[in-house]
Amino acid sequence: MKVRVFFHDRCFDGACSAALFSRFYRERIRSDVHFVFSGLLHRAGALFNQNDFDGDENVIVDFKYSSSPKITWWFDHHESAFLTPADSAHFEQDQSNQKFYDPSFKSCTRFLAMIAEERFGFKPAPVAEMIRWADIVDGALYADAGTAVEMKEPAMKLTMVIESSQDPSFGPRLIPLLATQTLAEVLEASFVAPLLPPLLARHERSIEILRERTESKDGTLFFDVTDQELEGYNKFVPYYLHPESVYSVGLSKSSFRVKVSVGSNPWAPTEPVVNLAKICERYGGGGHARVGAISFDVTQREAARRAAQEIVQELRASIRQGK
Repeated sequence: MKVRVFFHDRCFDGACSAALFSRFYRERIRSDVHFVFSGLLHRAGALFNQNDFDGDENVIVDFKYSSSPKITWWFDHHESAFLTPADSAHFEQDQSNQKFYDPSFKSCTRFLAMIAEERFGFKPAPVAEMIRWADIVDGALYADAGTAVEMKEPAMKLTMVIESSQDPSFGPRLIPLLATQTLAEVLEASFVAPLLPPLLARHERSIEILRERTESKDGTLFFDVTDQELEGYNKFVPYYLHPESVYSVGLSKSSFRVKVSVGSNPWAPTEPVVNLAKICERYGGGGHARVGAISFDVTQREAARRAAQEIVQELRASIRQGK
């Protein structure tokens, strides 16, 4: 029995969701199963390749909805979960009782744990640490900016490794460990531990780069690091450096996209009120009310920069107008 699990790649919550699903499925659905984990990334153009849906069961966690009849399970919590109104309607009409959505949850992992426990009798206690940290990381529920930036907790180190990895095989190797080990034990794995020292050094350099590059005006930060190798930088560094900020807009670049990241300061001096998912949706992106992103093709750097500047102006205007 082959179960292919598609998950939000380079994302702590995505990896934890996949790990939790595999543990739940093995314990409560069937045990004679072979899991294959496949990472998905937000990018310009088509998000899914239908030919990849080759499992006896095909599962999507922490990622947008697919109306393909080959998808048998789906869990998500993003406000921008549906690519089209037709996808939303398809979900509403689904009778499988195996597709679940609730944007009120901070993490897909916590949402999946609740559904698995209440509807299928799964016991999540053995992986409670992973579930708790997925909620903290994806919901930005840190006590302060220092907790998010200073890399003291195993979960923060793992998040940094996951978000920085360019190896498509890394997530699939990591996920089975997350399903059975503590986060500190996962960090000690032979393919994880060597990655940490250079990433910690890179993290320190990124703090200095963002210190130099970030412009703070009208409660909104802007920075452009598309000329740097900073894909997967810690998104809380700008707020750590500028506690006076409410919003941030950042431009970064990887091998396959130029990304506009739009966020709000979890420790802002005034409550963020602009729905950032709605702003990002206008440019083909999405996310949550408090954090979102837009992916442009690598050839569309100028379009990405224009979008970022328009969003910066809109957010600064909202601050000036007290909205």
